[in-house]
Amino acid sequence: MINVVTIGQFVPGDSLLHRLDPRTKIICVIATAIAVFVVVKWYEFVLLSGFVFLSMILTGIPARLFLKGLFSIWLLLVVTFLLQALLTPGEVLFGLGFLKVTREGLMGGGQIFVRLALLILIAFLLTLTTSPVNLTAGLESILAPLKRVGVPTHELAMMMTIALRFVPTLLNEADKVTKAQRSRGAGFSSGGTMSRVKGLLPLFVPLIAGALRSAEELAVAMESRCYRGGANRTRMKSMALGVPDYVTMSITFAVLALSVWLRYT
Repeated sequence: MINVVTIGQFVPGDSLLHRLDPRTKIICVIATAIAVFVVVKWYEFVLLSGFVFLSMILTGIPARLFLKGLFSIWLLLVVTFLLQALLTPGEVLFGLGFLKVTREGLMGGGQIFVRLALLILIAFLLTLTTSPVNLTAGLESILAPLKRVGVPTHELAMMMTIALRFVPTLLNEADKVTKAQRSRGAGFSSGGTMSRVKGLLPLFVPLIAGALRSAEELAVAMESRCYRGGANRTRMKSMALGVPDYVTMSITFAVLALSVWLRYT
């Protein structure tokens, strides 16, 4: 098993965020993501980061789990920062040969780095505190108006949830295949760049085969339980917004409004 938390995993709990209506969490995640792209000044990033970190504390989930999940994409964050720092024209701070690091590049790279990190943490906040069933129900409820124009909202919500939940499944499958290949003498960390890339090719066939097998098993399990989509489907627990949901959405939209106000004043 991969010893990191990934987007798509659910950690059961009884925290404030766990008890919120899934629709509230989805709406708040979207609003916070918009705020991430609105802010541009360093103190705006500090305020928004504080809001996200406070939300992480309210989940009751250890911070190390969030950090492990964030560390799993460190390469993407670092590469994005370096590309922005090296390819953005502007005032040159220092250089090495044809590579020039500019002030504008460092500032832009830092902003993109923080934005990506915050977006990943926001996604973790949703998936770690929302079960697959509740996430599907929340998405279906939010997309319900589209049903009037013939959009299969339940099937669409189910596909989105299954795709999200397949992320840890694929990572676990990749971990198993990698360990099996290494036990047979395969090397993935030796040689040059091209040799390493070629060494990864034998992973793809068993990985794809394992993914297809998992998808088939899921399809058989759903069919054996007489799954027929959302038509005439009832729920054991009905969703209803409470005072905590309205308070949470009010605070989140206040943060979004403050971000927009700081950006354009």
